[in-house]
Amino acid sequence: MYIEELHLKNYRNYNQLDLKLHPKINIFVGNNAQGKTNIIESIYLMSIGKSHRSSKDKEIIAWGQDHAFLMGKFNTTQGQKTIEIGLSHQRKKLIKRNGIVLEKIGELLGQVNTVLFSPEDLRLIKEGPVERRNFLDREISNLRPQYYYALLEYNKILQQRNHLLKKIKIQPSLRDTLPLWNEQLINMGSKIIQMRLHFLKKINVFTKSLHHEITDGFEKIELFYQSTLISSLEEMQQIKELFGKELKKSENNDIKKGTTTIGPHRDDIKINVNKIDIRSFGSQGQQRTAALSLKLSLIQLIYTETGEFPILLLDDVMSELDQKRQKKLIHSLQEVQTFITCTDLSFLEDIELKEKKIFEIQEGRAK
Repeated sequence: MYIEELHLKNYRNYNQLDLKLHPKINIFVGNNAQGKTNIIESIYLMSIGKSHRSSKDKEIIAWGQDHAFLMGKFNTTQGQKTIEIGLSHQRKKLIKRNGIVLEKIGELLGQVNTVLFSPEDLRLIKEGPVERRNFLDREISNLRPQYYYALLEYNKILQQRNHLLKKIKIQPSLRDTLPLWNEQLINMGSKIIQMRLHFLKKINVFTKSLHHEITDGFEKIELFYQSTLISSLEEMQQIKELFGKELKKSENNDIKKGTTTIGPHRDDIKINVNKIDIRSFGSQGQQRTAALSLKLSLIQLIYTETGEFPILLLDDVMSELDQKRQKKLIHSLQEVQTFITCTDLSFLEDIELKEKKIFEIQEGRAK
C-alpha cells in the first residue's frame, strides 16, 4: 500500500498543496513550524478519521477559512482507493471513500493502514496507563473495526453505570438495578479484554524479534497485559466469570467512589527489558528503543493480518536516534512507503537511500 497523490486545501498553514509522492521514501525537510508535521497529520487523518494532535477538527481548518479539504489517492492490492475528508465550522465532518459517503468513522478503519512514530511516542513507555490503553484501542480498532464498535458500546455502558453509582449514594433503593448494568458491562468488557490479549500475544512475537535485532541481542523485551481481573493469558476462558466476581467484590467501593474501579478501562501493559520494568527503572535510551521496537513491530503485524504493508510516518524522530539505530530503522523500511520529517539531511550522510524524493517545506509550501 502507498499513497500516490496528496491534495490539501485550507489545511492548517496550507492554502493549497498538491503533491505527487514516491512509492518508497519521501523526506520533508525544513525549519520548525513550517508545516512538515501537518503533512504527516493529514495522511494519518485519512487512515483513522481523526488527528493525533488535536481532538477538535475545527482547529485543523486554516485561520480565517470556514472549511478545509484533504484528499489522497492510495494504491492498494484491492485497487486504487481515494479518500476525501471535508471539514467545516458549520457542518459535521464528511468522509468519502471512492466517492461514496461513509456514515461512520468505523467504516474508514482498515481502509488505509498507517503506523505513526513521533518523539511523543516515548510517552507510551514513560507515562501512565492511559497512553498504553490508547495505543491498544487505536491499533486494534484499525485491524478489527468490530473492536472499535465494542469499545464505543462499553464506554456508553460504563458511563451509565457510573451515573447510577452516584445516584445510589443518594437513593440506595436504586441498587436493585445495578445487576442489569453489571451484566452488560461484563459481556462487552470481556470481549474487549479477549481482543486485547489476542493482539498482545501476536505483537509480542514481532516486538521481541525486532528489539533483539536493534540491540544486537543484548536486550530481551516482553509485554504483559496487566488487568484488574486476570494475571495471565491462561485465564482467558475465565474472563466473564472473573469479571463478575471482581465486580461484585468492588460494588461497595464503587458506590462509595461513584465510579467503576474494575474493568478494561483500568488495565495496562507492562513492558520489561531483561526482566526489568523499564517504565520505572529503564534508561532513556532503553525507553526510546522499546518505543521504536513496539511501533515498528506494527508494520509486520499489519502485513501478517492484511497482506499489505502499512504506510510509515516518521515525524521528527531521526534526531532522536543515534546513528546505529538510524541505520537499523532505515534498513527495516525496504518494503514500506515511508514519510520522514526532519530539519536537516545529516542522517543521510552514512545511509544509502536510492529510492527517495526530497521536498523542501517553507511557510506552507513544498518544492
